[in-house]
Amino acid sequence: MTTPQGFSFADLSPDLLLDALDSTGIRAESGLLALNSYENRVYQFTAEDGARYVTKFYRPQRWSDAQILEEHQFTLELAEQDIPVAAPLVHNGSTLHHYQGHRFALFPSLGGRQFEVDNLDQLEWVGRFMGRVHSVGQKQAFTHRPTLGLEEYLYQPRRQLEQADFIPDHLKAAFFNDLDFLIREIEQHWDNSWQSIRLHGDCHPGNILWRDGPLFVDLDDARNGPAIQDLWMLLNGERQDKLVQLDTLLEAYGEFADFDVNQLKLIEPLRGLRMVHYMAWLAKRWEDPAFPQAFPWFADAKYWEGQVLAFKEQLAALNEPPLQLMPQW
Repeated sequence: MTTPQGFSFADLSPDLLLDALDSTGIRAESGLLALNSYENRVYQFTAEDGARYVTKFYRPQRWSDAQILEEHQFTLELAEQDIPVAAPLVHNGSTLHHYQGHRFALFPSLGGRQFEVDNLDQLEWVGRFMGRVHSVGQKQAFTHRPTLGLEEYLYQPRRQLEQADFIPDHLKAAFFNDLDFLIREIEQHWDNSWQSIRLHGDCHPGNILWRDGPLFVDLDDARNGPAIQDLWMLLNGERQDKLVQLDTLLEAYGEFADFDVNQLKLIEPLRGLRMVHYMAWLAKRWEDPAFPQAFPWFADAKYWEGQVLAFKEQLAALNEPPLQLMPQW
């Protein structure tokens, strides 16, 4: 068996894709349309029997089999509770398949339109279902997948960025000075007193489709963490806009799960974590040809100048009063 080198998809040719699908007994008749995914490789196709599928090939060496299967099990638990998620198919007795050193899964092809982040009716639906997701998620913890924390989202990315070669020399001193300042400020605002539950983990608007209601997709970043991690990325606009959105979300969420309002103070620290982690993620994946093609601005000095400014803006946000629920009259 050949094993892909590092995190690479270099040997994932169309022939290998078709052979891998054939190994499960499913023959692709048409398609293999690449869908928008960078961490993994995701393709839509139609099988000989006319059924439409999506197949996800997992990035080598990112997750262990146990971690992938734990994500699959959580997704299937949600689907069993009639929560609208894109759940992997159990085929030949398993949701996870292996071929020539690659791991992949099969999903039904489920279409939908874009979730409207400014639509309060849709946001209410999402809040209601997210409450149901978390009511399942809190029944037990992941044992193989990680728990959200500063090491993975701040300290490791800080080391990754220091070793990378992207930051222009004339910006390095200012960049790392402000980054370290931001890290220290996040440390001051970080609070580990929250209840850890199983999360979607990356519940931004792009991972929600709309088809007579929300459909949650791509639980690839599922992990343990605070409930607010699955909610804060759905807030946008000015502070007053966010307050209205938050109130809408949590009122609906509360129909199915309790929410600890103390977690609201984690919103800006979590935003800072995501900012730092995202930069390091791009740097770590840059040798994948898909990344320079999709993110050409990452190697531009103007991007890094913008990040120095973004650090200062995030520092200011950390020192503003946290969002709070609006008073009920």
